[in-house]
Amino acid sequence: MLRHIDYPPIWLLFALGIVWIETVLAPQLLGHALIQGFGTLTVALGVVLFALAGWSFLRARSTIIPHQTPQQLITTGIFRLSRNPIYLADVLILVGLSLRWGALSGLILAPILMRVLLVRFIRPEEARILQQFGPAAQRYFAQTRRWL
Repeated sequence: MLRHIDYPPIWLLFALGIVWIETVLAPQLLGHALIQGFGTLTVALGVVLFALAGWSFLRARSTIIPHQTPQQLITTGIFRLSRNPIYLADVLILVGLSLRWGALSGLILAPILMRVLLVRFIRPEEARILQQFGPAAQRYFAQTRRWL
């Protein structure tokens, strides 16, 4: 059962649900307009990262679905800067919406979400990529950081 719902967007939605509950139950703690503006920019950056990475997957005709082995090793575009731009986008969206909504819980949940993404998705994906692409993957991993 968990396998069918164990995807990064579900984890992000879970964290955002906790943040939203905080906004309902507690007063805004970070309600300053400058902070909210920074939150909006952070969300926008996350959306752009997600879109650029998604476009790279489409162009390469490779799977974007976690738990599957990709058909292509994508090392161009946004993947030159980060091996995991979609996961980075998830964290940016969480932090940005937390700032936008004035909720501290999202700032606490961000490193927890990063750890979940690392353990449940990134490490297994890296193992599959190394198995599939061997030395090319090793070179890519050596020259491109995991997050940013």
